[in-house]
Amino acid sequence: MLDLVFIRGLFVLIVSACAYHFKPLNASAPLAATGGAVVALAVIFLEMRLKKVSLPRLIGAVLGSAVGIFGGFLVSVVLAHVNHDNSTTLHFFQLGLVMWLGYIGLVVGAQKSDSLNLGAVGLFGGDKVATKTHKILDTSVIIDGRIADIAETGFLDGSLVIPQFVLRELQMVADSADSLKRNRGRRGLDILQRIQKIANLEVRIVEEDFPQVREVDLKLIELAKIYGCKIVTNDFNLNKVAQLRGVEVLNINELANALKPIVLPGETMRVFILKEGKEYNQGVAYLDDGTMVVVDNARRMISKTIDVSVTSVLQTTAGKMIFGKFDDRVHVSLEKPAEKVERPPRREQAVGEG
Repeated sequence: MLDLVFIRGLFVLIVSACAYHFKPLNASAPLAATGGAVVALAVIFLEMRLKKVSLPRLIGAVLGSAVGIFGGFLVSVVLAHVNHDNSTTLHFFQLGLVMWLGYIGLVVGAQKSDSLNLGAVGLFGGDKVATKTHKILDTSVIIDGRIADIAETGFLDGSLVIPQFVLRELQMVADSADSLKRNRGRRGLDILQRIQKIANLEVRIVEEDFPQVREVDLKLIELAKIYGCKIVTNDFNLNKVAQLRGVEVLNINELANALKPIVLPGETMRVFILKEGKEYNQGVAYLDDGTMVVVDNARRMISKTIDVSVTSVLQTTAGKMIFGKFDDRVHVSLEKPAEKVERPPRREQAVGEG
């Protein structure tokens, strides 16, 4: 970073010295040096902005501006042959036409850059395929922690990309005055350290940022567009916004719902009744994956493990709910001890009975 600052400063000094020496536009030496410094700073600002532009958009802008300038030049040549008046107005009109068409071509080419298939050219295909395997992690999925378990199983291929602005947000949460937020932030940092220690997984921390975008979710979407990859999240709102922007999303909650065990009405399952339900005589239990099981006629079985019969399964936006019924008659028959059968006393033969 210091080397880049040094090079930029040297560039400003060289341009200012050249302007001071040659005095363009017959300006005085101090004014020419100041103008040269301003031009050099404008070039540096343009370079900093272009660094954040994706390669397809940059190529589209260059091709569009080249086509626009070439078209404007052809039209100006035709106008020069048609109008033999070599006036200043004609020259101004020709120059304005070239600049106007060049600007139109640049803007349209940048906007239509998504239609460019750089992989078909063969020069950029390898880089594009490589970025397709990247997956960007957002703050919520890091704090959630299940991404580490998924990564350890080997189901994730490619590289996990962690933007620098996500790390800053995690650090702000970890330094919060609220104890709950502070614990969540520290948990997220611990999860990142755990992910980095996974042997066969590449973790990349990228420096790309978008100062003009304030929300972290929108920054993630812009970064995903540049890399052409997917976002891993469990944030419902980010999921919807990214889909509207044309960015693919891997939702951890959807994956968890897809992996929940499938039960059918009529099946029997063993659950631990944890608390009372909302309706009369209901008990509530939870499976190992967090699925709620609502059991009728199980209120008095709280803190006990019982067998219930599944009556229905309801899929909601929050997950899956299982409804069951507890048959106390079957439970009593299973727990009732076997009745003791009294046997008649054994008659002993009297000694000497004959």
